[in-house]
Formats: sequence, C-alpha cells, structure tokens
Amino acid sequence: MNKLKLLPVMAFKGIKQNKLVYRPYLLACFFSVFSYYLFSSLLHNDLMRRLPKANYAWLMLALGKGLLSIILLLFLLYAGSFLQKRRKRELGLYSLLGLERKHIGILLFWENLGLYAVSVTAGILLGFVLNKLMFLLLLRMSQLNVEAAFTFSIGAVVETLRYFVIVFFLLFIRSLWGVYRMKPAQLMSESKKGEKEVKRIWLWSVVGLFCLLAGYYISVTSKLDEMIFTDFFLAVLLVVLGTYFLFTSGSVSFLQFLKKRKKIYYRPSNQVTISGMLYRMKKNAAGLSNICIFSTMLLITLTCTVSLWTGMDQVAYFVHPYDVEAAYSENSDVKEKAEEKAKELAEKYGQKIKRLDCYNSIRLSCGKEEGSNAFVSIEGYDWADQYGVTLLTLEDYNRLENKSQTLDEDEVLFYATGVPFGFDNVVFMGVEAAVKEEPEQIYPFPQTKNRMYNFYADYVIVVKDQETLDSFVTAWAKENGVTDLEGFLHSGVRHLKLLLDGKEAERTAMVREWMEWCQGQQDFLAIENGLEGREGNRSMNGGLLFIGMVFGLLFFMCLLLIMYFKQVSEGFEDQDSFGIMRKVGMSDAEIRGTIRRQILLVFFLPLAGALLHTAAGLVMINGLLAALQFFDTGLLIRCCVGVAAVVALLYAASYAMTARTYYRIVRK
Repeated sequence: MNKLKLLPVMAFKGIKQNKLVYRPYLLACFFSVFSYYLFSSLLHNDLMRRLPKANYAWLMLALGKGLLSIILLLFLLYAGSFLQKRRKRELGLYSLLGLERKHIGILLFWENLGLYAVSVTAGILLGFVLNKLMFLLLLRMSQLNVEAAFTFSIGAVVETLRYFVIVFFLLFIRSLWGVYRMKPAQLMSESKKGEKEVKRIWLWSVVGLFCLLAGYYISVTSKLDEMIFTDFFLAVLLVVLGTYFLFTSGSVSFLQFLKKRKKIYYRPSNQVTISGMLYRMKKNAAGLSNICIFSTMLLITLTCTVSLWTGMDQVAYFVHPYDVEAAYSENSDVKEKAEEKAKELAEKYGQKIKRLDCYNSIRLSCGKEEGSNAFVSIEGYDWADQYGVTLLTLEDYNRLENKSQTLDEDEVLFYATGVPFGFDNVVFMGVEAAVKEEPEQIYPFPQTKNRMYNFYADYVIVVKDQETLDSFVTAWAKENGVTDLEGFLHSGVRHLKLLLDGKEAERTAMVREWMEWCQGQQDFLAIENGLEGREGNRSMNGGLLFIGMVFGLLFFMCLLLIMYFKQVSEGFEDQDSFGIMRKVGMSDAEIRGTIRRQILLVFFLPLAGALLHTAAGLVMINGLLAALQFFDTGLLIRCCVGVAAVVALLYAASYAMTARTYYRIVRK
C-alpha cells in the first residue's frame, strides 16, 4: 500500500528531474491539444453552418481535422520514443531496487495521466482564449463579412478530451510494452543503445535511390488530369521511402567510401569527423530523415499557402471573369434593351461599365486523340477525355476583341485555353479548314498563363459567318447521331455578360437589380451571379489557406521539437566519447571544431534534402494549384524562393538554439 501511495510522488519527481526532455515533450502535447481543439471548436460553431458561403470552409476544416488527427498521433508517438529511451535507464534502476513490473506500470500510468491532465487543460484554455481570434482570422481569409459572436462549445471539449484519451492510452501501452519485454539489465543499457545498423547497406542504398528518382520522375512528368492526386500521393510515398533508405543506408555507404580513401581519411580533422559522423549516422539516420520530411512538408505547405493567398484574386476572376452572365435563346433581340438598362443602372449606382459583351455561340463536346488535329464523335471517349469546342462567328469575335479580322471561306481562327493547338489546319467532324491564326486571347474564355495543362482545356473555333457555323454544327450532329437536325441547328445561346468597376456594395445591388430585369425578358434561359461565385471560390480557398497556416505552424513546431530531442539525446550519449577525446590529448578547440563540423553537416543535410525535394516537387505543386485554377507559375516560383529563404533562416536559428543545449550537456 505504501508503494502505491509513493508511486504518484515518484512519477512527479521523475518528470521534474528529467525536465530537460519533459518540457519540450509537454510543449508538443500542449500544442497538439490546442491545434485539435481549434479545429473542433470551429467545426462546432453554428455560424459556420448558417453562413451562405461558409460550407466550403467548413468542408476544408473537416478534411483538415481528419488529416491533423493522423499527423498528431504519429508525431506524439515519435516524440514519445525519445522520452521513453531516456527514461529506460531510470526505470531499470527502479527495477533493480525492488520495484516490480506492475509498480513500474502504475508509475508510467501516473506519468501519462499527469501529462494528459496538464496538456488538455492548458491546450483547451488557450484554445478558449484564442477561439474568437482564430474564428475571425478564418472569416477574414474566407472573406466572409459577418459579425462573429463568441461561443464556447462543450462538444468540441468532449471531442478533444476523447481523442487525446486514445492518444495517451496508446503512448502508455507503448511505454509499458517497452518495459515489460526487457529485463532490468537491458533497461539500464537501452538508453545508450542506438538504432540498429542497416544490413545490406548497398542494396538499400540502390533501393532508396530508385525510390527517390521514381518519385522525382512522377512529380516532374505529372500532368493536370484526373490522375494528378493519385500521382501526388504516389510521388510523396516514393520520396518518403527513398529519403528513409538513403539517410539510413546511403549516407553510411558514402561515409564508408570516404573511410576507405586513405588520402582523405588519414588526416586528423577528417578522421575524427568522418568516424564521428559514421557513428552518428548509423544510430540517428532515421531521426534525420524525419527532420528532412518535416522540413519538406513545411516548405511545400507554406509555398502553396503563400502562392494561393497572393494569387486569390487571379483565381477568382479566372473562374468568374464577369460580375453577371445571362443566357437567352439564339434569336433573342434583348441586346439593345440590356445595354440601355445597364447604362441606366450604372448611372443610378455610380458604377463604370468595363465590359458589356453580347455574342451567340454553341458549345459541342468532341473526341480528340492527343497530338491530332482532328475532332471526332464522342463515341468511345470517357468524359475526362472529351473536349469542349465553342463555335463563334467572326462578327462576334471582332466585337468582343475590338478587331477587324477577315477570313476566307475555308479559313478559321483557332483559340486554345490550354496547350496551343499548333497545327496549320483543323479537321472538325470531317470538315477541313485552314487555321489562319491562333489568337492570344478571347476575353470570355480565360487562358492559363503557362499553357501547360489541358485539364480545363476548351477550344474556340471562329468561323467566317453563320452559314459556315451551321455547316460545322450539321457535321457534328451527323457524326453523333442527332436526329432532330433542324431543332439542333437553332439550339445556340445568346450570352449577355457584364463586368463593372465601382464600390462593392453598390455593385452588388446593381447586379441584383440587373439580374431581376434579365429574368423578366422574353426567351430567358439562365443567369449566373459572378460576384457570388467569386465569394464561394474565395471561401473555399480561404479555408485551405487557414489550414495551410495552421499546418505550417504545426510542421515547424514538430521540426523544432524533433531537432531538440535529437540534440538532447545525442548530448547525453556523446558525453563519454568527448571525455575520452580529452584524455587522449585533443584540445578543447579541436573538440569544438569536430563537434561543429559534425553537427553542421548532420543537421543541414536534411535541409539540403528538403530543398531538393521541394525543387523536384515544384512541377507537381504547380499542377495541384492548377486544379484550383491557379496558373501563375512565375508567382509560384517567387513564393517558393521566398519561403525557402525564410525557412532556411528559421532552421538555422532553431539549430543554433538547440545546439546550445547539446554543447551544455557535452561540456558536463
């Protein structure tokens, strides 16, 4: 009974005596609770469900919370392994002094219970204090202009408590298993034991290099199609595997290669440095690969977040280039009335009409082999392999672009929103025509700036007149088995599209009034509010930006803590080694130089790997952002360079701070 009463006290003293390793671990737990509670409280906020455009942000948060729960579990298990390794010597000593395994189990239970209580209390309290601030930040990023009421959700608290009960239970089971499977003598020596050296090093080096190059190849050659997300996860998996294999075997292989080169190895500074690095790599390469992976995740997350934030308006206007779009049957004569009404409302609301476009068109779905100039029937083509072709008359094109272009009977203008067409002639359902020119732009059909992707590809064929357009439509109808040819020929659409410039509130009011007027006209078919469409797009991207910001902070915190744990664990392990160096005659200056070279090489090697991974993944990042209609490759590269510079500075500062702890431990 006395032992049972003493165990909670021993647990508390054990934490206090090992505060050097418990403080960062407790900080990791505390930050994890705060992050999870933050997502849960935002998801439980009723306002997120009631706002008209907040459903996108809510969906992004729900997906982010699911991913966060996996990352936090894996990270805390990894961080707990450092803590468990450091405590094994102490637990082995307890066992030798008479504590049974069940008592050690109870001791570990009290430790985990105490850490759980402190972590969830502090994390939820901080989340409670910052809840409204983070909610306002989310609304700001999503551009949802509402008055936010502060709410406290019991559901979010219960969900957070339940999740971390599971996490800490798994941590407790893991630490318990580590104690129960070993004898006291093994526990005493376990803290000095490094990670097992990989056998068949050259084989795993080749496998690692193959995985890494395969991941790079998939990333560089990926295309923006329905397989882009599958390719992304496959590339990430291969790069992660390649990184682990190369750090655990490739680095050792390279150092062994240097050791066999006598001219390099048998120099005083090189011999100590290479031997020390070889020992360190054998024991700690798995931890370094984790630093490399987290650094890469930080770089990619921040690059995507900053790029999407700076290019949000480009994305919004790419999807909705007009403030309002109305559609009527082809023969409607609403154009003059619509122009008069728009001018009247513009004067009323103090708006400037930037564009008021009116044109007839018909959009047809076609099949097309890659690299071919022929458009054929859609029969045999899946939806993802079909292309949209819009037919436009020369008269409408000249009015839209304010030009005076001319065409002969057998000539067309061919415009591609994605990859340039690149042929001198086009065959449309058997009708052949010469391509006189490929225009640089046609405003109603926005174009990707880098023109690398066909995922959103549309084609516009500008023909001489209505008669030529009807011949193209007739050819398409025959190829695709349309029986009502007469009705199909008159199935085109007259578009009325309006773009304004003025104050936001007045512009919204004018668009609504103009929409009501358009819906009351004869031959009306459909209408779309571009202003609301942009708000929805910004809301969705704003949710992504918020998640990117939180995850970027989370990855940096994980990176910093892993570096700290490694410095502390290696510092205790290297105390004896550097003591022996002093005894055999090495000066303090030589020892400090050896330590500095080893740590610099070991800790900046993951950063170099992360920068290389990010550079190789930039093409795939470009494709993933293109799936969100972000096509500004130049902006992406500038953001990536800026983020890499900032992360490198933060990494160096983190290294400097954690290295002080290492030096302090070694000097003891």
